[in-house]
Amino acid sequence: MILTRRKLLQGSAALGAATLSPHMGLAQNEGFTSITARLASMQLAPDGYAQTDVWGYEGLTPGPTIQVAKGARVQRQFVNELPQGSSIHWHGIRIDNAMDGVSGLTQDAVEPGQTFDYDFVVPDAGTYWFHAHNKSVEQVARGLYGALIVEEDEAPDIDQEEVLLLDDWLINPDTAQLDPDFEAPHDRSHGGRNGNFITTNGDYQFSSDVKQGDRLRLRLINAANARIFVLSLMGLEGWVMAYDGMPLDKPEKVNGEFPLAPGQRVDLFVDVTAEEGEAAYLLRTIDEQLLPQAAFPVTARSSVSTRDAPQPLPPNHGEHITDVSDATAVTLRMEGGAMGRLNTAVLDGEEMTFRQLAEANQFWSFNGVVGMTETPLAGFSRGEMVKLKIENETRFPHAMHLHGMHFREVLEDGQFGPMRDTILTYAGRTTEIAFRADNPGKWLFHCHMLSHSAAGMRTWIDVA
Repeated sequence: MILTRRKLLQGSAALGAATLSPHMGLAQNEGFTSITARLASMQLAPDGYAQTDVWGYEGLTPGPTIQVAKGARVQRQFVNELPQGSSIHWHGIRIDNAMDGVSGLTQDAVEPGQTFDYDFVVPDAGTYWFHAHNKSVEQVARGLYGALIVEEDEAPDIDQEEVLLLDDWLINPDTAQLDPDFEAPHDRSHGGRNGNFITTNGDYQFSSDVKQGDRLRLRLINAANARIFVLSLMGLEGWVMAYDGMPLDKPEKVNGEFPLAPGQRVDLFVDVTAEEGEAAYLLRTIDEQLLPQAAFPVTARSSVSTRDAPQPLPPNHGEHITDVSDATAVTLRMEGGAMGRLNTAVLDGEEMTFRQLAEANQFWSFNGVVGMTETPLAGFSRGEMVKLKIENETRFPHAMHLHGMHFREVLEDGQFGPMRDTILTYAGRTTEIAFRADNPGKWLFHCHMLSHSAAGMRTWIDVA
């Protein structure tokens, strides 16, 4: 397929325009800085449409980027000016359990007009994010999220950095307002709430000028409720440097398309190879069409010489898992959803037929149980090695996110994948992950397709 800049721009124009105030950062002052969730409006749809009512941190979506040094202390007083209770989850951070922000598990929801003080240290450099974790399927879809960037001790050799939060919005084209049905049974039982309007940092036409020969760091964050972004590069030569904040031992060359599931992040180093006067692109594939996710117009030339491949980023925590023969084995069997094979499951202590579950707007089960229970999926001693087998017996992919710890996928050849906190499990397949349960507390394990989580796909583990 031959893709020209004109075709790219025509494809973008078909999806509408949007603007957003510049991405801004919160000052790191002594003591607590407030972070307020409140109602706001923004010109999300193209010019000529009404502004869209959203919920945002400091009235912005994405919220203000929090950027700190590795090992820094983050102190934020969350102020809730929403009409619902809310909380903030600091996604991917090895955090004290009391600060994890999961309403109903690690804290009570912060009610309207109330506050909660989050106080924690960020032990690992990398790309993370924060988002609402009460009624998440609604609150995240309304815009309650932002980036949390933890810098390395030594700055890497790059010329420019971009933090890119990818999202989609389900918008009524007549009113430019968000579809208010956040509990739609079709979304909950199928692929989740997928939007019809796609943005980067709240802007469908995100663009940032670059120079030919520059090396960029792209911090990609999938903030969508359910969309799996299938991405590729044009006019850029790239390497994967880190997944979910965890650096790779050796950078991986980007060849062709790569997926980014909800909740996942990827750090890319890319060299601008497009000619001056042209543009480079981060592309997404939808229905076999290539469309621009972010554009990088090349306004000048800094170098035409080829740079050496980048060196790995400094490692974070995490042992190099080589043997799980003595690990505690746990199985998580996923069932349900449309076209699934779930006949009965337990909801609130009562065994129900799938029809009864559907009437309760619940569609998915883990090991025959729907949603959270008083007892965990499993309990572990601190420091215990765990091998968790995830059997996806549904007709849909699921992005499984473990709070509080990172894990490695156990590959079929006996090797281990990179450190992650969110893994995409495919329909009809079995995925194994291994981790050391080294962070005490009650940790959520759920699907980050947020409609799926609300409709049954959530459980928890207990680390003593």
